Amino acid sequence: MNRGTLLGDYLRARRELVRPADVGLRGGGVRRVPGLRREEVALLAGISADYYLRLEQGRDRNPSPQVLESVARVLLLDEEATRYLLGLAGPARRRRRRARRETVPAGTLRLLERVGFPAFVEGRYFDVLAANDLARAASPNLQPGNNRLRDVFLDPAEQALNPEWDEATATFVARFREAVGTETDDERVAQLVGELSLASDRFRTLWARHDVRAGFPHVTRWAHPQVGELVLDMEKLTIAGTDRQMLVLLHADPASPSGERLALLASLAVSSGSGSGSRADSATPSSREALENM
Repeated sequence: MNRGTLLGDYLRARRELVRPADVGLRGGGVRRVPGLRREEVALLAGISADYYLRLEQGRDRNPSPQVLESVARVLLLDEEATRYLLGLAGPARRRRRRARRETVPAGTLRLLERVGFPAFVEGRYFDVLAANDLARAASPNLQPGNNRLRDVFLDPAEQALNPEWDEATATFVARFREAVGTETDDERVAQLVGELSLASDRFRTLWARHDVRAGFPHVTRWAHPQVGELVLDMEKLTIAGTDRQMLVLLHADPASPSGERLALLASLAVSSGSGSGSRADSATPSSREALENM
């Protein structure tokens, strides 16, 4: 898929989500399309309808930042979505010839062993690359070789863990699209999107919206089958010297109910002998092969 097509798809998807009333227009009359008409976007952005049509059709691949920012205002894009829009029209990234195996730095693995709360490493495709014992006790799917995007849509146990599943899935897809950017023709990205589009109506709907959202710190809620509700702060830290690997930390105030439940979960993990330290090499043969081919 070329950059012009990506830009056009994004504009069209976002245009269809804006109601006329949202931008001060009357919505009367028969409307054949959801959201704004192309002519309405062009009028409000101060550009010709023909030029906006060329943008959506991918026939103008070098629009000025000023034009795109005007369109972004009409489409009610926030700062993050506007940056994404500008990026779609920017210089193309150099294509990755062959993705390398994602190897977690040794220092990061040692850090996972020493932190006293759930922590794991997430790869550029949302694969779990390493996790400590408490992370695996919090969610059995936090195992090297698992893919977090696939699990949240296709694994019933992961869905049960997320009482706010609708919000969680929307966040996952928006984060994935932001991370992918213009690399939608990447072989692994295409494989994941294709698999999930066929298997999940929810994913297909969310992917078509073209929402983008970075992985900023936020609160996540899990309905743990052993200790009950966990309300955890989630922090994502970029790991230096890697290709977009993130150290994900889940924590809570020790004096809070969730902090006390985390302490109980840690005790249960120790008493059950769930393992020791962080794991980065316990993927199944098929998962390990997939990691090696990335």
